[in-house]
Amino acid sequence: MIFDEKQECMPIEQRKGEQGENLRRMVAHVYQNVPLCRERFQQAGIAPEDIRSIDDLSKLPFTYKADLRDSYPYGMLAVPKRDVVRLHASSGTTGKRTVVAYTRADVDIWAQVMARTIAGGGGTPDSVVQVAYGYGLFTGGLGAHYGAEKLGAVTVPASVGNTRLQLQLWKDLGVTLICCTPSYALHLAEAMEEAGIGLDDLKLRSGCFGAEPWTQNMRREIEVRLGLKAYDIYGLSEIIGPGVSFECEAQNGLHVNEDHFIPEIIDPETGKNLPAGQYGELVFTCVTKEAMPLVRYRTQDIAMLDESPCACGRTTIRMSKPSGRTDDMLIIRGINVFPSQVESVLLELGEVSPHYQIIVERKGALDTLEVVVEMTPAMFGDTVRQVEAVQQRIQNALASTLGISAAVRLVDPKTIARSEGKAVRVIDKRKL
Repeated sequence: MIFDEKQECMPIEQRKGEQGENLRRMVAHVYQNVPLCRERFQQAGIAPEDIRSIDDLSKLPFTYKADLRDSYPYGMLAVPKRDVVRLHASSGTTGKRTVVAYTRADVDIWAQVMARTIAGGGGTPDSVVQVAYGYGLFTGGLGAHYGAEKLGAVTVPASVGNTRLQLQLWKDLGVTLICCTPSYALHLAEAMEEAGIGLDDLKLRSGCFGAEPWTQNMRREIEVRLGLKAYDIYGLSEIIGPGVSFECEAQNGLHVNEDHFIPEIIDPETGKNLPAGQYGELVFTCVTKEAMPLVRYRTQDIAMLDESPCACGRTTIRMSKPSGRTDDMLIIRGINVFPSQVESVLLELGEVSPHYQIIVERKGALDTLEVVVEMTPAMFGDTVRQVEAVQQRIQNALASTLGISAAVRLVDPKTIARSEGKAVRVIDKRKL
């Protein structure tokens, strides 16, 4: 289903013209109202009148996550505080939280792009959508909630936690579409199997999963165990929250809602633009937001853009699923390691549970990598030799994929703490 055909299927040149008009308006807005932006523009020798079209976008300076922290809480506001109707904040894993603000119009944009997102994931006005993202400062829950309501679907604000209730709601309310993190989806699948609930007892048809990295192998695991089609969604609180981009039924990249957010790919070292088809750091510029429209915000996500036509009929540019981040990449003994690589290996082998953690330590001058993986209940019938053989196969596969050796430790089922939000995949004990 296409929610907003006029915008999502607009001729590309027409969209570029509208983007240019919105970009010019936004640049003048932040130049006048955000001291940091005005200072950065002046340092770069740029005045608002120098920006005439989206071809001039690369002339503008970058914005960084540190800018939001350094401006905490209201320094990046481009409107008077009386015009703000909503505040959200990032999880604050390091330093201060990054606070983001919304005007009434910004909330309406958010509902619109999330309605497109849920529609892309199979949602219709006849759907029953259960939102199992957290409600609160985290943008996931309320973003999906307003999108489902905008779509006209029945919206179930379950939030996270109380897994037994989640499953009961699936059955009793006839839920057809679930929104949550992929790791929580697997947790729900596990609980469903333990409760003896079969796929025939449910009406689930699709799910919109995001907020943490996940692989194609995890997608297949979720689809098989929950009996649905799993769609990837992408967002970040600094730009809008969930709803920046989403998969359609073709599942050939994520459509960017580029009437609101203009994407670029840059070389993370030089800052120079890269052409479509090349991987680099993903950068977004907000061209319609009022309260906190960010200019060339560096996401630290590694992705590429695809300009080829999509079978679904949408003409918006697509981005790849991020292959990693410039800030969660682990450098171990000179080798770059992404957690998604480890997950892919584990699910590809299919002999253990999808629950794992990566532990990095420094012993003397040497970094060590250990992957802790839960065994499946079926493995308790295996001999010690059989379990050791599985462990060795995982070690061999990891060494082949990562280019570095990793110790593998198999632990009992449910040993690794479950997460109702973003799963904690990496424990880095080094003091770097």
